[in-house]
Amino acid sequence: MDDALRWLLDLVESVDPVLRTTLAGIAMLLETSVLVGLIVPGDTVVIVAATGVTSVLDGVILAIVVICGSLAGESIGFALGRWLGPHIRTSWVGRRIGERNWVRAERYVQRRGGIAIFLSRFLPVMHSLVPLTVGMSTYPYRRFILWTLPACVIWATLYVSISAGAAQSYRSLSDTAHWAAYIFVGAILLLVVGVFIAKKVIAHLERRHLDD
Repeated sequence: MDDALRWLLDLVESVDPVLRTTLAGIAMLLETSVLVGLIVPGDTVVIVAATGVTSVLDGVILAIVVICGSLAGESIGFALGRWLGPHIRTSWVGRRIGERNWVRAERYVQRRGGIAIFLSRFLPVMHSLVPLTVGMSTYPYRRFILWTLPACVIWATLYVSISAGAAQSYRSLSDTAHWAAYIFVGAILLLVVGVFIAKKVIAHLERRHLDD
């Protein structure tokens, strides 16, 4: 496992840092603006990109780019909802998402307001639909950004710091400790499972606001 993991991390690290960081930012932008996140989760791209981080500065830059990409995606989603909302909802993609999900997103925003915008960042499906749904309403853009900004910061900081820290720990220990690979895998699994559980808990607590 050591050889395979070292090869994978070296491969990610060999990618130009600017390109790697840009791709992570674009992935986050697409996730929230054009529903790509319903198919290819942006968190996977960010985890992979973060394993190539080799310094604190690189990590900070990646986190900032991911936050900016998230905010840009949320803003585009909001704008698309404001300008093309009904057309998106009745389009082929909108129909594939399902009217039930659109209604749930609409109901959630109506009932929870800003809290729905903040928590939707951590809810499956809702993280892509809520910006569009808020854009379809009369909710002001400034308040929308103020609610989504802290959620994006928390999300990006969590993913980048844990993934980069795990990769750095492996690199520093791999030559002297045969169990270094297990630390890396364990840290990534802890992140993925922890986020999964947190999403399930939030979804459970918010279910009464989502369902009729």
